[in-house]
Amino acid sequence: MATNDFLLGPVLSFRGVGQDGTWKVTALIGIREGAEVPKLRVEGRACAAPTQLLIIRKERYLRYDLSCKAHKDERRVEYGVEGGPLWHFTVPGKDFAPRMAYVSCNGFSDPAGMRRLVRPANAVWEDLLVSHDKLLRGRALLDKEQLWHEVRIHDKGLQRFHVLLMGGDQIYFDSIWEDIPELKHWVSLARAEQLKFSVSTTLERKIEAYYFTLYRQRWLSEKRRPWGTGEPNRDAADALARIPTVMMWDDHDIFDGWGSYTPEMQRSPLFQTLFRHARRAFWVFQMQHALDDLPELVDGTPPGFSSQDPILTPIAWSMRLKKDSLALPLLDNQPGFTSVFQAGPLALVVADLRTERSRTQVLGAQTWRQLKDWLSKLDTSVAPRHPGTRCQHLLFMSSVPVAHPKLGLAEGVLDNVGQDHVLDSSADDLRDHWSHDDHEGERKRLLEVLSETARLKRLRVSLLSGDVHVAAWGTAYRRDLPASETWAQIQQFTSSAVVHPSLMGVVERLFLGVLNSSARTPQTIDVQYNVEMMLFPGQSKYVMPARNWLALELDVGNDEAKLWATWRCETETAFSNHLQTVPPARQG
Repeated sequence: MATNDFLLGPVLSFRGVGQDGTWKVTALIGIREGAEVPKLRVEGRACAAPTQLLIIRKERYLRYDLSCKAHKDERRVEYGVEGGPLWHFTVPGKDFAPRMAYVSCNGFSDPAGMRRLVRPANAVWEDLLVSHDKLLRGRALLDKEQLWHEVRIHDKGLQRFHVLLMGGDQIYFDSIWEDIPELKHWVSLARAEQLKFSVSTTLERKIEAYYFTLYRQRWLSEKRRPWGTGEPNRDAADALARIPTVMMWDDHDIFDGWGSYTPEMQRSPLFQTLFRHARRAFWVFQMQHALDDLPELVDGTPPGFSSQDPILTPIAWSMRLKKDSLALPLLDNQPGFTSVFQAGPLALVVADLRTERSRTQVLGAQTWRQLKDWLSKLDTSVAPRHPGTRCQHLLFMSSVPVAHPKLGLAEGVLDNVGQDHVLDSSADDLRDHWSHDDHEGERKRLLEVLSETARLKRLRVSLLSGDVHVAAWGTAYRRDLPASETWAQIQQFTSSAVVHPSLMGVVERLFLGVLNSSARTPQTIDVQYNVEMMLFPGQSKYVMPARNWLALELDVGNDEAKLWATWRCETETAFSNHLQTVPPARQG
């Protein structure tokens, strides 16, 4: 079968590390129903028959197992279609932390905004892939002051990324309001009519088709050169085929602002229909699970009980997916998709901040309970045969920044206007933020849970965020402890966007000035916690209005680990480097 017959893929997905040290990776490929099933090979051996995830509208989506053993040293693994193009991904050495790249906002909410870009839409993806291919990644990512680090990695050879973290808005479905005539009409209705709007069978079919079709249109554009012909495209599809991904959705993977509308609108028939099909498509395309394995969400609100927040019945994922040896490591007994990983000295929490979101809630009670339980059991002991590989750093992926300039005046104004307007994102964008007054208590809870984990487990915690279309650096810290207690300092790295334009227009530039002004003032959470924006590395401002991506490397030695975080920010002529480090956890 020719790869130019692919409807989608290959899209690699990282599934975690097996108990025997297996580096578990899958590949998603879409073909036309009735077409010959591609035969894939990995490391010269034939892959097992693929798992069928979905057949819909004469399209068939398959998942292949590309898992392989981790060896003492890292290595490049070759895979491809028999008689067709080949791709590669890189597996880290056993018990080593993976090198990672982080991106968010892979798309656009308004096509007109893309016309304002001074460089091609895929320029940031191209820079990431060029850096991924460099023999000495240090030369691309580290400034001259870190020359020692470049020299240290010189003898390692290839320094490719092992995992691509995608923190939300992997696809933008905002266009659904314009492209489906019935929804375009719905937007023009009075609010009372919108709330009682009935979804016909015909409309539901159109909605389902839209969510399942847009992935192949956006993730493997018909305009790109087919696989194996000419120079690499160096676009998102290239990256997804060469670096195993970890994905978590945010609002645009559903539609702009999902979760921050009024309770009445969130529960309306139309919104619930849209969410249901966005969830099903997310499960197949981003999480690479069979659609038949996805249970419907069940409303667990007790009879006669009224609440603004959704009370959803937890799902026993371990039982639901027990027959799938390549199931994602989903946190058990939660209604959402929060996942947890551990690879050598690094742990990763990929938080689902959308399934249970409301105006006054980010995560539900059961998810909080299960998250705290998993963190309490996090293994930070030293492996007997591998000293120095104990878990030393926890990364928490939060699609929406925990540390971000607080715009109190704007919140007060927008809380009373712009409600439930699906084409006006200003109000819901602010309500989405952890710093919004409605979420402030839950933000404090998150910081308490993470800092207590850092104290008890003797590790550092860092936050990875996207969403806001700027690069930024923030920190949350305990006011009642000296600076020598580094475990109590949680740094946040915001990287956004990889495709979506940054703040470019006149009004947006004015908003940028407001952000920088507000960022000067630390946010006092309570007597213990402060959240503070830091000057962006190498800049005299707090937020960097540029498309960007983030490189992450955990440098382990002598039972201590330092995290290197480097933003690559787009300029009109090149890309600039902005480096920040997180030193090892210390207790005074």
